[in-house]
Amino acid sequence: MQRHDRVAIVTGAGSGIGRAVALALLADGWRVAFAGRRQEPLEAAIAEAGVDASRAIAQPTDVGVPDSVRALFDRTEAAFGRLDLLFNNAGIGTFNAALEDVPFEQWQAVVDTNLTGAFLCTQQAFKIMKRQQPRGGRIINNGSISAHSPRPDSAPYTATKHAITGLTKSTSLDGRRYDIACGQIDIGNALTDMARSMTTGMKQANGEVAIEAVMDVRHVADAVVHMASLPLDANVQFMTVMATKMPFVGRG
Repeated sequence: MQRHDRVAIVTGAGSGIGRAVALALLADGWRVAFAGRRQEPLEAAIAEAGVDASRAIAQPTDVGVPDSVRALFDRTEAAFGRLDLLFNNAGIGTFNAALEDVPFEQWQAVVDTNLTGAFLCTQQAFKIMKRQQPRGGRIINNGSISAHSPRPDSAPYTATKHAITGLTKSTSLDGRRYDIACGQIDIGNALTDMARSMTTGMKQANGEVAIEAVMDVRHVADAVVHMASLPLDANVQFMTVMATKMPFVGRG
């Protein structure tokens, strides 16, 4: 397959990690569908790509709504003819909410976006990837460090990110017969607008508040591009990319 024939969908592409990854894929020659809740941030992100913007489309999408997800995949296939990569990145978090005080509506919103959204997008990706020629493709899930270890007062987010690991494993197994590879990238303290509070202080397991180390989000984008560039007979099953000095490894 030629360099400019590869097609990707990136969810949550209007900001943060999704934006960085979608732009990095464009720069690497991919055709990219930018998906997110609002049109304006998607168009602004595509405008940053310069001449590469001609290989991108913006599709407003609520990943927790089946009809919205189907519309995203239908439009991508109609525009580009196939799908080679899905980056399941869309997500929302709940921090500083004691487990016993989390409103049901907040729990449901996190589950709908982080877990149900990834599942619905994976379903639609399978339907395209298993019947296209050449057959197959790759799905990369954004797991997060919270797929391994929780922050205090983050039960909904942590639960969904642990569940993403199960979805990644099931997708890997069920995708084999269709030449669909699936891997997960677990990201720690990439400096985005959502993570900026880490530079001013985050609650730690012992109750103290501490400033945490962060890293440039471009390192995450580079890692995803590497995972996506592999042939389908090779797969990065799990990758952790994190700020070296963040409090994750060890007891602190």
